[in-house]
Order: sequence, then C-alpha cells, then structure tokens
Amino acid sequence: MPPKTRTAQSPAERARARQRPVLKMTICDDTAIKAALDLAQHTLRRAKAEAADRPGDPVIAEAVALAETQLAQAQAAFDAEAYDLRFQALQRVDFEALKKKHPPTEAQAEDGFEFNVDTFGPELISKASLDELTVDDAKSFLETWAEAEAAQLFNTAWGVQQETRADVGKG
Repeated sequence: MPPKTRTAQSPAERARARQRPVLKMTICDDTAIKAALDLAQHTLRRAKAEAADRPGDPVIAEAVALAETQLAQAQAAFDAEAYDLRFQALQRVDFEALKKKHPPTEAQAEDGFEFNVDTFGPELISKASLDELTVDDAKSFLETWAEAEAAQLFNTAWGVQQETRADVGKG
C-alpha cells in the first residue's frame, strides 16, 4: 500500500481540519471462532519462533506457511462474525458540561469522584456512540453484560475522550 500523500496545507490548516479521535470495541459472541483465532495466532507465533531458531529448515518454513494460512482463515471467520461499536471523542466543552451535569453523590465525592458514575456512564456511552446507542441501551448493557465487558464498554467511551494523537517532539 503506497504511503498517503500530503496536501500542501500549512500546519495550522491541517490542525483546523482535524477530526476528533475514534475508538472501537470489537465484539465476537461466538466463543469457538474467538478461540480458533487465538489458537491460530499462538500457533503462528510459536512457528515463527521455531523458524528463528532453525533458519533454512524447510519443514519449519512449511509449518510457518501453514500457520499463516490457518490464521488468515481464522481471521476471516472472526471478521465475518464480529462487529464494532465505535465511539468518538466529544468536543471538550461538551465533555466538561456532561461531567458537570452528573455531579457525584456525597459518598462518591468523599471517594474522590468528580461525577456520578451511575448516571454519567450511560449518557457518555450514548453521546460518544457513532452507532446510535441510546442512554437506555447503555444502561441495559452496563447492567446486564458481564462485568469485564461492561467495564470495557465504559472504558472505550471514556478512553476516546483521553486519546491523544499529538507528541511534544524534539525541538
């Protein structure tokens, strides 16, 4: 794939044209497909490690090629089954207003929270969603999904707000 060509825009023009960051949460509910992908990735890593230890060995080279084929097949099956929930960073003023709209309870404030986690989470997920998730959807997911998946859902919507694509650089 050829590298992207840059237009003749100044850095200021490019900064003005930036889009807010987007993160995705990939979900695959078929555990067999997910396990097959994990196994294929593991098998390829092991085959490549063995190939590094035994360069030029045709049997190992064949094992690597087979593992690559199996990984491609497992990845295709995963891609066909999985779907993404996408989240975009809110404008900073909107994000700060959302936090202020959900002040912490007295107990939460004593624990150092700056917003009410119970009411803020569903609304953040909904507002950041590029897939039209409603507040009711988000509440339902947070209440019914496994704890780790519910946490990942919130963390993806929260994390995109913290996403940085800039670097201070060397001067």
